[in-house]
Amino acid sequence: MPCWGCLLSVSKMLSRRKRVPAGSEGSSLRRCLSTMDLVALGVGSTLGAGVYVLAGEVAKTSSGPSIVLSFLIAAVVSALAGLCYAEFGAHVPLAGSAYLYSYVTVGELWAFIAGWNLLLSYVIGTASVARAWSATFDQLLGKKMGRFLGAHAAMSSVGLAEHPDAFAAGLVVLLAGLLSFGVKESTTVNKAFTALNVLVLLFVTVSGFIKGDLSNWKLGEDDLPWAAAHEAGNQSVADNMTSAFGVGGFMPYGFTGTLAGASTCFYAFVGFDCIATMGEEVRDPQRSIPIGIVLSLLICFLAYFGVSAALTLMMPYYLLDTMSPLPVAFDYVGWSSAKHVVAVGSLCALTTSLLGSMFPMPRILYAMARDGLLFNPLAKVSRRQCPVVATLVSGGVAALLALLFDLKALVDMMSIGTLLAYSLVAGCVLLLRYRPGPSAQDTPVGKVPAVQLWWDHLIRPPLHPTPCSSAVVAWALAAVAALVCAVSWVSTAGLPCLRAGGAWCIAALALPLLGILAAALLIWRQPQSWERASFMVPCLPFLPLLSITINSILMARLSAAAWLRYLLWMAIGFLIYFGYGIWHSAESRWPEGAAPQELLGSTAREVAPEPCGTVRCPSAPGQ
Repeated sequence: MPCWGCLLSVSKMLSRRKRVPAGSEGSSLRRCLSTMDLVALGVGSTLGAGVYVLAGEVAKTSSGPSIVLSFLIAAVVSALAGLCYAEFGAHVPLAGSAYLYSYVTVGELWAFIAGWNLLLSYVIGTASVARAWSATFDQLLGKKMGRFLGAHAAMSSVGLAEHPDAFAAGLVVLLAGLLSFGVKESTTVNKAFTALNVLVLLFVTVSGFIKGDLSNWKLGEDDLPWAAAHEAGNQSVADNMTSAFGVGGFMPYGFTGTLAGASTCFYAFVGFDCIATMGEEVRDPQRSIPIGIVLSLLICFLAYFGVSAALTLMMPYYLLDTMSPLPVAFDYVGWSSAKHVVAVGSLCALTTSLLGSMFPMPRILYAMARDGLLFNPLAKVSRRQCPVVATLVSGGVAALLALLFDLKALVDMMSIGTLLAYSLVAGCVLLLRYRPGPSAQDTPVGKVPAVQLWWDHLIRPPLHPTPCSSAVVAWALAAVAALVCAVSWVSTAGLPCLRAGGAWCIAALALPLLGILAAALLIWRQPQSWERASFMVPCLPFLPLLSITINSILMARLSAAAWLRYLLWMAIGFLIYFGYGIWHSAESRWPEGAAPQELLGSTAREVAPEPCGTVRCPSAPGQ
């Protein structure tokens, strides 16, 4: 059966896992970054210009003053993914982030998917932030650049921008040159801009608490028509506008509005994962990466919380401007001159956000090229131990996007890539923690039915991880992935039915949720590995499974057009992988039968093949 043998061979190639050397030997990158460098990088990347815009938009249209709770909920959800990244950063402190974590845990195909998704997120993020920087600077100049380029170089093709943005492209090229010069020098620049941005946000927060009025959090429903009439000068207009502003109070749109605001605010915390891509350039990665991720998320939450609280205290939520909320709010309280400070902070935030997108992009390219999944020249390192070719190539692609394309339609596509990477890392943490040791064997008990085997693993699990207990976890996780897709579809497509209280819709939502809970309990009953790292996710397996569920629901809420563009991007990636990567993978050059090494904690260990003894246990998915 040559066809079956061919399929088996391809299956083994797709599921081969990366061999990770102990310590930092073999690394071509320079370990020079401290914990403070990582915190500044995470804060700068996450705390972008959204803090100057997002708070006003969400408070006015979704949450009202309860936007502070929306940011709290979003921060907790983001922390679920952050904890998973922190544990893997302590286990495998090398360049690659979700790509590397997937490679050492679930195999090469999933690793390529994770890496290709990260490249999508970073290149679109870099180009869109560069265009936002250019637009903000142009606004300070009175939109002279936009008018000039619109008059002399207008473009009218579908998918292209109104005019080429040479300033944004030049900015990306300039920063790519800075990054190729050296990582330590680049992080010094990043720390300076991040510090300035944090000082501006601190000024905004303190000013808001000084000039704020707590009555703006206690507006009654009767206050809204009067205020609207005062602004519009027409009572009938005020009556029409009242319903659009909810019922007043701290939660004018109800708790559902607060949750809707939280789903939008979640994207404000995207960016901390760039810390995980720097693992090969940190002096003490096992300690610095977890601390950097947790501290950066905490600082960003405090900043978002402070700015949104100040904003809704300074003026009623229904009067907030959705495009420039802070300058309008300072005008409202009589501090018009403060808008210049806000403009400086906005440019600093955009600069650090741009650097935060450009830092990890070449390191993902470098890691994939070093492993043979992308073209080998991208793995070239300069004398200053910086991935110079990957930096210049990724910067050039991002500059071309910023120059020519309308990126608004691509931002949702970027979100799919980010959320899928978060889910992959959460799943990999579960597989890593329940993996058996190198000498683990199943106790021979003779042939038993599969149902009895699963029941035994639920009622009387083994004391130590075994190949069969690991397979049970893998199959349960695969079941959770399928059930989560069902929950996501029902919660999105069946939302009107759920709001109407339809029994069938409620049952269709409740049954998959019960299945997820059952799978979680089955995983929870299995023994965990005794390997320890400097940071470990608490409340396993519930926190990673909750992260996967929330990420999937957020992905399902994105548009069909975004999914079609995403599938096109993945098709291009699969052409590259099956045409080049699968045949040039560094893992294919290891001798047949060589056991892979995995870096757990600070020591490398050999992972022997995982026989199931004489027990007929189900093989794990993908093995």
